[in-house]
Amino acid sequence: MTKKNIINPRNGMDVDSFREDIKQHLRYTLAKDEYSSTDWDSYRSVVLSVMDRLHDRWINTQQSYYKNDDKRVYYLSMEYLIGRLLDNMLVNLGMQDVAAEAMQEVGLDYDKIRNAEWDAGLGNGGLGRLAACFLDSMATLGIPAIGYGIRYDFGIFYQQIEDGYQIEKPDLWLRYDNPWDIVRPKIQYNVPFYGKSHAYHDESGDLRFNWDDTHDVLAVAYDTPIPGYKNEVVNNLRLWKASSSSSIDLKSFNQGQYIDAVRDTQLNENISRVLYPNDKMFVGQELRLKQEFFLVAASMQDILRRFKKTNDDWRKLPEKVAIQCNDTHPNLAIPELMRFLVDEEGLEWDLAWDITVKTMAYTNHTLLPEALEKWPVSLLRNLLPRHLQIIYEINRRFLQSVQAEIGDDRGKISRLSIVGEGENPVVHMASLGIVGSHKINGVAAMHSDLIQKNLFRDFHELYPDRFTNKTNGITPRRWLRQCNRELADLITDKIGEGWVTDLDQLKKIEKFADDKSFMKKFAKIKQNNKQKMADYIEDKRGIKIDTGSMFDIQIKRIHEYKRQLMLTLYAITRYNQIKANPDMDAVPRTILVAGKAAPGYTLAKLFIKLMNDVGKKINSDPEVNGKLKFLFLENYSVTLAEKMIPSANLSEQISTAGFEASGTGNMKFALNGALTIGTLDGANVEIKEEVGDENIFIFGNTVDDVDHFRREGYNPWDYYNGNNDLKQVIDQIRDGFFNEDRGLFEPIIDSLLNKGDYFLVLADYEAYVNEQAKVDELFKDQEKWNRMALLNTARVGKFSSDRTIRDYAEEIWDVKVKK
Repeated sequence: MTKKNIINPRNGMDVDSFREDIKQHLRYTLAKDEYSSTDWDSYRSVVLSVMDRLHDRWINTQQSYYKNDDKRVYYLSMEYLIGRLLDNMLVNLGMQDVAAEAMQEVGLDYDKIRNAEWDAGLGNGGLGRLAACFLDSMATLGIPAIGYGIRYDFGIFYQQIEDGYQIEKPDLWLRYDNPWDIVRPKIQYNVPFYGKSHAYHDESGDLRFNWDDTHDVLAVAYDTPIPGYKNEVVNNLRLWKASSSSSIDLKSFNQGQYIDAVRDTQLNENISRVLYPNDKMFVGQELRLKQEFFLVAASMQDILRRFKKTNDDWRKLPEKVAIQCNDTHPNLAIPELMRFLVDEEGLEWDLAWDITVKTMAYTNHTLLPEALEKWPVSLLRNLLPRHLQIIYEINRRFLQSVQAEIGDDRGKISRLSIVGEGENPVVHMASLGIVGSHKINGVAAMHSDLIQKNLFRDFHELYPDRFTNKTNGITPRRWLRQCNRELADLITDKIGEGWVTDLDQLKKIEKFADDKSFMKKFAKIKQNNKQKMADYIEDKRGIKIDTGSMFDIQIKRIHEYKRQLMLTLYAITRYNQIKANPDMDAVPRTILVAGKAAPGYTLAKLFIKLMNDVGKKINSDPEVNGKLKFLFLENYSVTLAEKMIPSANLSEQISTAGFEASGTGNMKFALNGALTIGTLDGANVEIKEEVGDENIFIFGNTVDDVDHFRREGYNPWDYYNGNNDLKQVIDQIRDGFFNEDRGLFEPIIDSLLNKGDYFLVLADYEAYVNEQAKVDELFKDQEKWNRMALLNTARVGKFSSDRTIRDYAEEIWDVKVKK
């Protein structure tokens, strides 16, 4: 009797299979029908149907990694700003249109279902979004990889604007749970804190250490599938949730002390309760340190358990394991790996150190010394006593080798020391990352150059071969194919879809810059995206936007160095110009700003209030109606970015030169046909090189100019008194033109005029206004503008995260790209 091939309807990639799967899940998984189901039920039914198509691929991918004994990449990051996943999953499975049709056949609206999903806001900004793009690229390139992070109960706060002020509300992304992840209750690890480190001698007489009397927290694994683009590969994002090893203290409970009985459970679970905001300056907090070690300890146990399944020789660890620390936050992985190898496996120090350095790599993301993590020794001694001992020993041996090489240069030795000196010594986590890693990379050519020349100059002189650059990138699957479907389809129609995994192929569309039919479609797509954005604004704010106006957009964390303030000064200048000359030939402009300020960053929050008050004045003035709008859009997220970026004509990348490590928003805007106005900072430098000087608007002081100001001195009053337009704007802010409370914005004025204008807003103001005048003139020539926009799209293939990950794979991780 011959066996029949039985087709599993849950694997089917056709409309009929997907439709039936949705119906089956609604009834048999969720126990709902068409009468009782809610939008969330319908959304979950769709998600479960997508997951059905991922599970076999997921299992097969992981089995193949085991069978081949592949070297694996482990990406440690405190943040993953993954946003909504439905579109992303369907695009990478190659069944977005199939799913949309299947939903329609069961009476579901694709957009409505998509909008039922809540953004997974497990990150503050660029750091977390980069990590999400990297996961997508690793899967698409077939790299055996796992991302490790924390499953925060509350992600980055939900931002509401009330009377112009930012109000932070809890981000309830898990209020109905998360249908995309699967809990692995049998994969859990004890993470120890506190306790004491005891020295003893083993049977051979060697000095060893035990870490005893610890307070343990349980880390429970939650897995989310990460599919590659149409390649059957599904990698894993493993997020850890903190739990208590004992749910209740029965002794306290039986004595009637009910609160005490569950207190430890609540304190343990607090570790994964909330994502820490990215503050202006690094401020050491015990909970934050607990979060970082929680991530590291759970992930390291998982990594080493997996290694031991197929290997028993620890010297082979660097051949099978590559650990990448996304910024300084996971750098405790270095002493934790040393603790495991020396204390638990009994390896000699020198061998364990050699293994550790060859396994670890560290990405630096900042040029701001005050933003680098520095943990108080007193805090580490209490919370992680054994790790502090290991850090001291690492530092002792390192400084010993430094002194042997450079002699008794006390100043340099002090600068290189991992442990700072003084009354309240601290551990410099970036220094630990450099000493304990075989590669340290910056994230843009300029950034890498500056960390080698300035921030880590002494380390670079010591380890020149360890430092390298890996310019950031973005995944074209989300940031073009998904968020700008019309443009993606137009490109695919002309050159095929190879660009989705090889973004350099976009160069092929340059030849259509003189094709009137193509360019007409290109311009129409931009207009359609602007209309969608205008509809969103009218729905949310009740304000009508002229879609024929230039959409001038800045979306970033609110921070002094990103200079949302300078854009605000320009908006006021433009308002004043129109008021003074109502008949001027002004290009209609809609300025849109979005971003969140860290709750404790008072000045940044005041910037938001100023922007809202300026917008209120401008938008309610009939004399500028049709010529200027200025809006701050609340609760910036990945989903909002997916609306704003395709609609932009002009991308604002105006940070003070030498302060932005890279930026990736600049890449997303350029890919979607926006022209950039910016300083020579971060990846702007490389974007300029790619798109050509004539297709970008560059202004302002350079890094060398900024250094000159720092050395020679800078008086902002000279700029205030020397420019009448600037003086008028600042006086208006100070004198209550935008708010009756005349003292409200005094801290902003004070920062500009009396506290040195550290980020050189006034020094760059005139050049910025003049460059904006060039933008205006060009926008009047729509044919030329659109041509430049197309060339931006065509020439930014370098900035695919696929290219970035290939570079990591070949030059840092030593793993093969299978695609």
